[in-house]
Amino acid sequence: MHFVDAKGILTTNGGRCGMNIYRGCSHGCIYCDSRSKCYQFTHPFEDIEVKQNAPQLLEKALRSKRRKCMIGTGSMSDPYMHIEEELGLTRRCLEIILQYDFGLAIQTKSDRILRDIDILDEINRSAKCVVQMTLTTYDDDLCKKIEPNVCNTKRRIEVLEEMQKRGIPTVVWMTPILPFINDTEENITSILNECVRVGVKGIIDFGMGLTLRDGDREYYYAALDKYFPGMKERYIKKYGNAYELPSPKARELTEVFRKICKANGIMSSPEDCFRFINDLPEKYSQMSIFDL
Repeated sequence: MHFVDAKGILTTNGGRCGMNIYRGCSHGCIYCDSRSKCYQFTHPFEDIEVKQNAPQLLEKALRSKRRKCMIGTGSMSDPYMHIEEELGLTRRCLEIILQYDFGLAIQTKSDRILRDIDILDEINRSAKCVVQMTLTTYDDDLCKKIEPNVCNTKRRIEVLEEMQKRGIPTVVWMTPILPFINDTEENITSILNECVRVGVKGIIDFGMGLTLRDGDREYYYAALDKYFPGMKERYIKKYGNAYELPSPKARELTEVFRKICKANGIMSSPEDCFRFINDLPEKYSQMSIFDL
């Protein structure tokens, strides 16, 4: 890892605020979109850039914000990768979010988030906290290949269960679904049944497939050669250099997904999930003149 003093920490897009405390990741997921050249990394992806002044920047930004909102983190780099155990920057930022009464939408694949469940609970009580967890495969052996340096799906489900016990709402990202690898009805159903059991609020799916850009395509294909001999050639024959790679079973799997979600009252459209994630309700209802 290497340390930098960032100029800013919060980005705003359509009223939503997000931050990345780290750039790069050590989880080694073979499909990671954040490796794409379009994000203009100037260092190797595994050489984590640490924004060492993130807490100070965040406090300055939140102190000057007039309107409370949800603060998102984890969309580009996991806030609970290995170095967080040593540095604790994510926890310090959560403490600041709590101090200034903002909401939190945090996304991870790691059970290290349980270290901070006390703060997440407090944020959820004072404002709102949504914990988002990525689940792609229920098969432990497959998980070790496609997400090698992070806890397996069953452990992540235990994390979701612990959040449920605290009343912290959860959303699952069931993406990407890799063609010819984890795009089976058995896999999708197994993940969904566990989501039902632990009471997730919503599940995000972008069409049962994978996207590949320059940068992550090369890394993904190298991983296919390593773990799934002959699969790269199958991909090239089927998809060429396409950006979107839908599973040949996308329609059937989507039907299974929507059916199970509908039967159990789980939000299943990305729009509904994002609306829930980004909405921070007014803490106190406005007093009407008729109340006087």
